[in-house]
Amino acid sequence: MRPNVYPTNQARLRILQHAAFWIVVLIILTVIYGAGMPDYWIAIGVVALFLPIHIAYFYSIGYVIIPKFFNRKKRIEFFVLLIAAVVLSTLAFRLMEIFVADPIIYSAVKKTDPTFVWKKLEGTFWQQLAKPVYLISAFEQTNIFVWVALSVKFFKMWFERRQAAMEAELNFLKGQLHPHFLFNTLNNLYALTLNQSPQSPSVVMGLAEILRYMLYEANTDVVDLERDIKIVESYIELEKIRYEERLDINFSINGVSSEYKIAPLLILPLVENAFKHGASEQVGQAWINMDLRVKNNFLKFKISNSKPDRPDPKDGRSHHTSIGLANVRKRMEILYPSAYQLKILEEEEVFAVILELELDKKIDIAS
Repeated sequence: MRPNVYPTNQARLRILQHAAFWIVVLIILTVIYGAGMPDYWIAIGVVALFLPIHIAYFYSIGYVIIPKFFNRKKRIEFFVLLIAAVVLSTLAFRLMEIFVADPIIYSAVKKTDPTFVWKKLEGTFWQQLAKPVYLISAFEQTNIFVWVALSVKFFKMWFERRQAAMEAELNFLKGQLHPHFLFNTLNNLYALTLNQSPQSPSVVMGLAEILRYMLYEANTDVVDLERDIKIVESYIELEKIRYEERLDINFSINGVSSEYKIAPLLILPLVENAFKHGASEQVGQAWINMDLRVKNNFLKFKISNSKPDRPDPKDGRSHHTSIGLANVRKRMEILYPSAYQLKILEEEEVFAVILELELDKKIDIAS
């Protein structure tokens, strides 16, 4: 197979962004130094002579020294090479001044003022090269825009690592939802098949739909709210088979339409939590009430359930500290910062969770 030697659209965009940055640098430097020269055409020509030094300086640090040494924890080598790059770029800048830029500027000024004498050109080569005031000036002019560009690159690196860490954490949190639900459903299915229940095929189909959603559809940043709720309803139907007549479930839905989107698997853990710590721990009659309302991209979901008379000593934790609720809260903090409220109300016989969420305020982790 022939390799693709042409740059991708993303690569082309990066090349254009870098080219645009250096063109802006060229224009700014021309405006700054052109005021002290005979005309701006000479200024742009002189600045263009120094531009390769800026470019080589930036890319040697940003794309060689940092990735190969700083990112690999080779700190001593990094600082040695960084200092070497600073010194070499400063010397290269000063040499360009002595041999090319200063003579060009001097000739241009001499044409307009034959009596002009430039002290900067006086003295031997080594005197011109090593004079502190000129070296400091060369150092400043070499570094100002390069370190602006490097600051942008450092920020981009930090942002990309932060995004990657957040995405990894989200994938981990979503992955926590699968095992508990899957094991419970498989146990239910096993019991039904032992009894040769006619409900076994519907359990298999329901389980397949939910797993398909979790494995494939829920990998996107957002899903249709209607679809996410449909999975919750499928989950409830599977649990109804498990609890039969001893569980009273009510689920009211209002205002949901195809225009609304939501991050996947935010509501399901709240429902799973109600079953796990409510109905499954209660020997007698249990109940779960759910109410979901959406208006103008504002979602409010309230779920309440009965509590067992005595907490299960084997569990060792309350609803408040359950993995499901902690999972949802962490994902909300990442995906909907400052755009959600998760309230937990616990009384002697009732446990309730209220989720309020601005659906259109989700941040884009992948960007």
